[in-house]
Amino acid sequence: MRIGIPRTLWYFTYAPFWRTFFTGLGAEVVASRLTTRKTLDAGVTACVSEACLPIKLYFGHLIDLADRVDYLFVPRLMSVQGNRVFCPKFLGLPDLVRHSGLKLPPLLDVAIDRRTGPLFLWRSCWWLGRRLGARGRAIVRAFFSASRTQRKYWARLTGGGLPEGAKPPTRPDAHRAAGGAPPVGPPVRIALLGYPYLIFDEYANLGLLDKLRSLNVDYRTIETVPERVLRRQNPFFPKRPFWRYSDLVARSGYHFLGPGRAEVDGVVHVTAFACGPDALVDKVLELEGERKRCPYLNITLDEQSGEAGYITRLEAFVDMLRRRVATTPD
Repeated sequence: MRIGIPRTLWYFTYAPFWRTFFTGLGAEVVASRLTTRKTLDAGVTACVSEACLPIKLYFGHLIDLADRVDYLFVPRLMSVQGNRVFCPKFLGLPDLVRHSGLKLPPLLDVAIDRRTGPLFLWRSCWWLGRRLGARGRAIVRAFFSASRTQRKYWARLTGGGLPEGAKPPTRPDAHRAAGGAPPVGPPVRIALLGYPYLIFDEYANLGLLDKLRSLNVDYRTIETVPERVLRRQNPFFPKRPFWRYSDLVARSGYHFLGPGRAEVDGVVHVTAFACGPDALVDKVLELEGERKRCPYLNITLDEQSGEAGYITRLEAFVDMLRRRVATTPD
């Protein structure tokens, strides 16, 4: 039995848990291939035009898996902590897929909602295990093994490790060997804020991580900020976002613009075109950056593949940071 998981949206956050769980039940887990132009074109064709970029990519990844698996795992991801919920596209994802008109394998659709009680994840796993015909003891073993794997994964990400399924950035020396210009000036540090499915999808972000390394920029993402540090930012919020990923981005931003200001020289926020929560969080962080006199840059990604505009802005931003660092007394 082969279970397909699209390599986008929550994949970069929770893939180790679900891979370990399904493997523990005897299934083979198949992730969709890295995003390409073909993936995006297929998603744009299959999805409604009003959808945001990540949803169009999700449909492209579903199509990539359609002929290679027996089931598609498309959970209704609602809440995993406190009262924060995932944005509406996560909540309605199984319905969007089911009514898309695409010829797809059967969906494994289960609700994951922390608000139903502390055993919410166990109940979801039990339901999935029984649906796949697993025995109770096997489900218990798979669940606890998946939980241990996920805890190790969190620790790895906090230490700066790369998420599962992400393509490693090109090494700076490889960039120079390919004919690229060597970095000019001392290194600078930025907080690279954004959803993991934008930050770690090389095609969607037009090679942003490689570009930063070629510019000699060291970056910190939201995954490197420990949960206990994020919780300390709650009192400083005028109003916390309702949505899980947006809440993480906003609290990380407040950390780097506040107590963690010395860790970075500036902030870059990567957003998705047509994303409502992004528009709200970006304005809040922009105003906070202005108040703290911290350089701030927004990069909005869409389904167009032209990178010249954003690269010019990014290079200008890094040059400005470098001059600012050079003229700021220690």
